Amino acid sequence: MPATPPPRPGGPTPRLPLRWGDRATRLWAGAWLIAGGGIAIAGSNTEALWLLALGTLAHAAGWCILPADGWRRAVAVAPSTLAMWLLLAGPRFVIVLVAPYLLWLLVRHRTPLAALTAIPVAVVALLVGDAFGQDYSRMLLALAIVVGVCAASAALARVVSRRRAG
Repeated sequence: MPATPPPRPGGPTPRLPLRWGDRATRLWAGAWLIAGGGIAIAGSNTEALWLLALGTLAHAAGWCILPADGWRRAVAVAPSTLAMWLLLAGPRFVIVLVAPYLLWLLVRHRTPLAALTAIPVAVVALLVGDAFGQDYSRMLLALAIVVGVCAASAALARVVSRRRAG
C-alpha cells in the first residue's frame, strides 16, 4: 500500500493520488475548458447550435479532468452544465453562476466555511443582472464581471480553507 504524501499548502487536493497526468496541467486545462465551454454555450444561438454542442462537451470535459475525488467531479457536471444553458436567457440570469462557483468549491475540496465566499458572487450577479436586464448584447460584459468576482472569491475561499485546516 503506497504511503500518503505529507500535507502540502494548497489544501487536500495535492494529497490525492492521480491515475494520469499532473495536478497543475489538469487544473489549468480543466479550468479553461469549464470557462471556455461556458462562454461558448452562452454565446450560441439557433444559428450556431454547433457552438452549443461543442461548449457543452468542453464544459463537461473540464469538470471531468480536474484533480479531485471522482464523486465530486461527477456531482458537478450536470448542475453546472444546466446553469450554463440557463445563461442563454440573457444577462438577467447570471445569478445561476453561483451554482458552478459552489461546485468549484466542492471539487477543489474547500472547507464548508469557504461557501460563505459565494455571497459576493450572488450579490454582484444580482446587481449585474438587474443593471443589464435582457440586453443580450451586454452578456459578455456581464459574464466578465461575475466571473471576475468568482475568481476573487475563489482565491479568498482558498485562504479561508487553509486557515481552517491549519
